[in-house]
Amino acid sequence: MRSRGRLRGFAALVAAAVALAGCSSTFGEHTPATKQSRSMSDLWRGGVMTALVVGAIVVSLIIFTIIRYRRRGRDDVPTQRQYMVPLEIVYTVMPIVIVLVLFGFSYAVQDDVDALSKNPAVTIEVRGYQWQWQFHYVDDGVTVTGVPDHRPVMVLPVGQTVRLVLTSRDVIHSFYVPGFLFKRDVIPTITNKFDLEVEKPGTYRGYCAEFCGLDHARMTFTVRAVTPSEYRSWLAEQS
Repeated sequence: MRSRGRLRGFAALVAAAVALAGCSSTFGEHTPATKQSRSMSDLWRGGVMTALVVGAIVVSLIIFTIIRYRRRGRDDVPTQRQYMVPLEIVYTVMPIVIVLVLFGFSYAVQDDVDALSKNPAVTIEVRGYQWQWQFHYVDDGVTVTGVPDHRPVMVLPVGQTVRLVLTSRDVIHSFYVPGFLFKRDVIPTITNKFDLEVEKPGTYRGYCAEFCGLDHARMTFTVRAVTPSEYRSWLAEQS
């Protein structure tokens, strides 16, 4: 009886741990700040919840086996069965189905995030170099260049499609804004493009997420999302 109580206590502890792991709806991610990042956030939460469900099923089966088939002081040999075809089919097909479903959702989200608008409202050329960033607003002739002691600020209008064109003139860098749930490499001789639409005003930190040399850790920047009227005022000041 004592061993049974311990096993039940262990089972309750495992169940509580699984439940607590799923208490946060974000599962440790940043709150999505862009239109594109919402689909990535949904994919992340779906993947984590799937993993929690699979983990709970596996742990439950282990606990059931321990309790149901524990030794009872006898040396009886359990019923021997070489094959159990229905069960083997289930635990072969289920992982395949789960992987295919996750792959389908991942492909759809990737296709949505990589889609480019025909007429973006703002186009910014983002140049990475050792060890800072330069933001050139193509349509307005405004350029913001970072220096070692001054982090550059990228100002974006809220609710408008912004295209970022990434280039590098030395080594590989990586444009990463955690609040956007997005990272893309900046590679010499290759031009990467992506669109984003910030949904509400705010300030976000940006980083180079690819080790690029001595001052890599200082290669940071700030993204400031403002209303369209504030954005136009900022452009006028820069001009």
